[in-house]
Amino acid sequence: MSGQNINVGSLSSYARVAGWLYLVIIVCGIGSEVFIRSSLIVEGDAMATASNILASDSLFRFGFVADSIMLLSDVAIAVLFYVLFKPVSNTLALMAAAFRLTQASILGFNLINYYAAALLLNGTVYVGGFEPAQLHALASLFLDLHSHGYDLGLVFFGLSNLILGYLLIKSGYFPSWLGYGLIAAGVVYLAGSFVRFVLPDYSAVMEPVYLIPLIAELAFALYLVVKGAGSR
Repeated sequence: MSGQNINVGSLSSYARVAGWLYLVIIVCGIGSEVFIRSSLIVEGDAMATASNILASDSLFRFGFVADSIMLLSDVAIAVLFYVLFKPVSNTLALMAAAFRLTQASILGFNLINYYAAALLLNGTVYVGGFEPAQLHALASLFLDLHSHGYDLGLVFFGLSNLILGYLLIKSGYFPSWLGYGLIAAGVVYLAGSFVRFVLPDYSAVMEPVYLIPLIAELAFALYLVVKGAGSR
């Protein structure tokens, strides 16, 4: 179904709102991962990580806020994309939304692991009987669980992107290259996540490849904001 009978004005309004939400997701996601977690967490050094978090407690907690905003936006955008693409295929649009909402649920629950590190290091919870080195190690374990939980969520996000990319191509009111970009992004997310869990020694090899999803999703978000829908 090409979607020629859709109210283009309403479609474009939904598309622009989705575009702005997508930009919020990208900014918050990159901000919390690159500018907060990467600057505070020292891989393989629990003591240095603990020292960084204690010295920048507000920054660390802001990472929780940024991720929360990202996930709230993701829930909203899942609904908007369903409305946008259900005329193309109601079943596939619903499936894409379900996978995206599952990702948001996993990442939302996963934030408990992130916040647990702050609770342990700041003495907010009872930790009697634990030596400082043990607390540092336990906090690092929770942060590692958070990192792996993030990759688990990306499995579902990758599947959502594959379906969404197909819907973009078939829609008739978006350029097909945007769809192919999202399909490529979905493949990268799936590959990166499975490598992390199955072949962890090769995870570093995948890191540069994540530039593909960044470019594809940013291009899609900007297109939505600037052109809405219905213009090819």
